[in-house]
Amino acid sequence: MTLRAFMHRIAVLTVFAVLLSGCGKGNPLTVVKAVAAGAPSLAPFFDEDSGLGKDAGAVRSQPVRGSLQQGDTPGLYGGSKQPTICDVAALERFLTDPGNHDKAQAWADVLNIRTDRIPEYLDRLTPVLLRHDTLVQNHDYKKGKAVPYNSLLQAGIAILVDEQGLPAVKCSCGNPLRPFKGDTGRISVRFEDGNKKWAGYERKSVVAVRPAPRKLARIALLDVHEPARGIDRPVGTTGERDAAFDAGKPRVVPELAGTTFAQAGRELIDAGLAAGYAGQEPPPDGARVTVTDPPAGSELAFGQYVMLTVAEGDGSASGGETGPATVPTTAPPPPHPSGPGTPPSGTPPSSGSRSGGTSSAPPSSSRGTPGPSSTPPPSSTAPGSASPGSASPGSASPAPKKSSSPPSTSAPASSSAPPPPSPPPPPPATSSAPMTGEPPTVTSRPATSEPASSEPASGGPSTTVAT
Repeated sequence: MTLRAFMHRIAVLTVFAVLLSGCGKGNPLTVVKAVAAGAPSLAPFFDEDSGLGKDAGAVRSQPVRGSLQQGDTPGLYGGSKQPTICDVAALERFLTDPGNHDKAQAWADVLNIRTDRIPEYLDRLTPVLLRHDTLVQNHDYKKGKAVPYNSLLQAGIAILVDEQGLPAVKCSCGNPLRPFKGDTGRISVRFEDGNKKWAGYERKSVVAVRPAPRKLARIALLDVHEPARGIDRPVGTTGERDAAFDAGKPRVVPELAGTTFAQAGRELIDAGLAAGYAGQEPPPDGARVTVTDPPAGSELAFGQYVMLTVAEGDGSASGGETGPATVPTTAPPPPHPSGPGTPPSGTPPSSGSRSGGTSSAPPSSSRGTPGPSSTPPPSSTAPGSASPGSASPGSASPAPKKSSSPPSTSAPASSSAPPPPSPPPPPPATSSAPMTGEPPTVTSRPATSEPASSEPASGGPSTTVAT
């Protein structure tokens, strides 16, 4: 090779490196700290030796078909035959003890509630097990303050979720959780501080959770050890009123061609199935569905994915590749002042306690779909076991169409059948915009999705997995 050719090659490589560097500056990687199941927190809100919560071992993260999932996606969360995975009563006693006022204030500020509303808020949370490696904004307690960091919680970790299916508390340590605010496609996961890279970890199978468009009355879980066993758990209960259902019973894929992406997602949730899409962001809610995979009439187990392809002219590329979709933000509201005030939107006054109400068997979820009916629980649906067809198990599901008017907060959440689909909006619709008001009180059926969390790296040696 001549000197001239050599210098030319060096110049080309230099230009290429500069271009790559320039592209990265506009959208840098988000550093995320991995949190393994059973690994203790270095600065917890709650003493982990007290038995507040217990993670499940040997839970392998399930694959996803879309990294941003709603809190009502069928199969998003799991459970087990061990009903008590999180001692909510013990957490309440700790946070309401006058001797722990400083911690309680920091904890409440993260969740934008007053300290005197902590018992009411806890009464509306539900314990679940993660079925996916999930991105969240975690918080340590250091020097009297809650310190936020992005983290990836391993599948099998026990958490409490709120009425919209959002991760709210890590059970083992009481750390408050908020939605992940970064780009799920641009993260750098760091395994350190005793959190070793776990078996089954795959960068493409992490998930972040966005709020369901309406409050849930019940959450349908999948047993993390027996996927064919579904668990119907009323919101605000800890497992004492669980009812089992057959998650292996076939669900029929409805006819969705011509519907909007949002309407298709809602119909799939009603059928106990999850909506999948290609790319990092879901298509616009108003994009028209052209093809489903597997096709209408196919039979799948509870919580399995149906991949949706939308028309190219509707703001999203064919084959599920999204265009300029507007993804709802999951950023938490600004911290509530420590003085008296009103509770944050999305945390309406409790309409019941953990002991109130009665459990009922899961209703049929095949409403409006051809073929045999299925019977998933009235709210979030748990993922099912492997099923025929080309769709793979997971937890992704599109966000249902949201109302533009402020949601009502006076009526309790119900588990009745979902409302009829609204007329399709003009494309490109951006109804997936962030919710600013309190969600409607009508509960929606669960959908499958996988959580994800992130946090900045801490000191010490680490192993970095960059995308």
